[in-house]
Amino acid sequence: MKSSKLNAPLLLAIDQGTSSSRATLFNANAETLAQHQIPLPLSYPNNGWVEQDAEQIWHDTLRCCQQVLSDAELLDATVAIGITNQRETTVVWHKTSGKPIYNAIVWQDRRTTDDCQRLQVQGHETAVNEKTGLRLDPYFSATKIAWLLDHVEGASKQAEAGELLFGTVDSFLLWHLTGGRVHATDRSNASRTLLLNIHRGEWDDELLDLFGIPRSMLPQVFDNVADFGVTAEDIFGCSIPVKAMIGDQQAALVGQACFKKGMVKSTYGTGCFMLMNTGHQAVLSTNRLLTTIAYSLDGEYHYALEGSIFVSGAAVQWLRDGLALFDQVSDSEALAQQLDDNQGVYFVPALTGLGAPYWRPDVRGAIVGLGRDTGQAHIARAALEAQAYQTRDLIAAMTSDTGEAQSVIRADGGLIANQFVCQFLADILQTPIDVPAVTEATAWGAASLAGLGAGVFVDLDDIAEQWQKRQHFAVHMPSEEADVLYTGWQQAVRSLLRD
Repeated sequence: MKSSKLNAPLLLAIDQGTSSSRATLFNANAETLAQHQIPLPLSYPNNGWVEQDAEQIWHDTLRCCQQVLSDAELLDATVAIGITNQRETTVVWHKTSGKPIYNAIVWQDRRTTDDCQRLQVQGHETAVNEKTGLRLDPYFSATKIAWLLDHVEGASKQAEAGELLFGTVDSFLLWHLTGGRVHATDRSNASRTLLLNIHRGEWDDELLDLFGIPRSMLPQVFDNVADFGVTAEDIFGCSIPVKAMIGDQQAALVGQACFKKGMVKSTYGTGCFMLMNTGHQAVLSTNRLLTTIAYSLDGEYHYALEGSIFVSGAAVQWLRDGLALFDQVSDSEALAQQLDDNQGVYFVPALTGLGAPYWRPDVRGAIVGLGRDTGQAHIARAALEAQAYQTRDLIAAMTSDTGEAQSVIRADGGLIANQFVCQFLADILQTPIDVPAVTEATAWGAASLAGLGAGVFVDLDDIAEQWQKRQHFAVHMPSEEADVLYTGWQQAVRSLLRD
């Protein structure tokens, strides 16, 4: 897609997600000039395992960028690159060749559940939580790295000899973009590894010892806006500076201009991730939420509370691909709207475990309330309704942790194209939903930070001025009705949590 609104300078966003690799070229008004996307498959070699081909991630990303920059006029006007990525997904590669030693282990992967439980039994959870803001869960990178070192032949010795590098996807892409010259990450991604002390913004030696990971494997950590190097000249025919890197959910927070303390965004992609900006205070949750670095600029850390739901849009994809209920994800909306209510059918989409605020990696999904008259429409509706119920779980936890009620929530992600989902969110949460004009909030967040690094924007206020509302969903459902529906959801979840 190409627009005539060149309005140079231009900013290239690399958005490498769980389900696709994408490159988007923006002008300074957040208008899309060009975009290219390539779907990315997942593999499931064992129960609870989720992997991707790391080399395919790189090659697809490169193809997307080259396609977007194939027009010489656009290439010449591009002043900076911002990288955003699926977080926690773990890649270990050879320092000299750049070849991965194994597939990328995706954030959804649960193979290290027993390892995490062992560390919990040994009493490490509290200390880990205080340093990292995270929980001992397979979701995060550290136990994935440890698994690779333990299970790939020769990996442990190679790591000790300084021959292997670890990175989340941002680091892996940056290493290749710069021709292997730069091994770095940013604090938002580093804060998702279980290895970073989020109060100091540095790798923690005690955590490295706990997980058995050599420091030599780790990338250098920078602020989100920094000089991350320049692309190798043979990639695009010229060198373009990489000025920003940020994890995808933090990128959406930036793209939604949630820069003030207490502002909340919720992204509905493969999973659902809700972040509340808590300013310079790292609020440690008493309700099993995560504390994470939202973004760091000029050595100043801004934190967020995060609720992580492992399966959101992935539930609808499963209905399409696994059950063949419909041909297109968008068909789910029409199916759901065939019914006036859910008729007691609830879908708990714990296909890869339950995330916040439950943190039960052992639990698997269920559809409850089935009757003789249950059909495709009931199941489709239950999958879409589940997004609102899961989000209400998170809002309740955030309100308890901070004492702040929300006047509005800014929502983005692929599922937000579904009008039923947006309205049901507003109704169940009893909170209005705002959808931005720039629906690619994650990509724009990375691009705008790159613009900040390149001098296109002066400060965050300058970026915030680009945010515009496309749609507003007011609350239509009486609170009593919302409460009854949510109680049904809670009962469905409790039925899965019983030992």
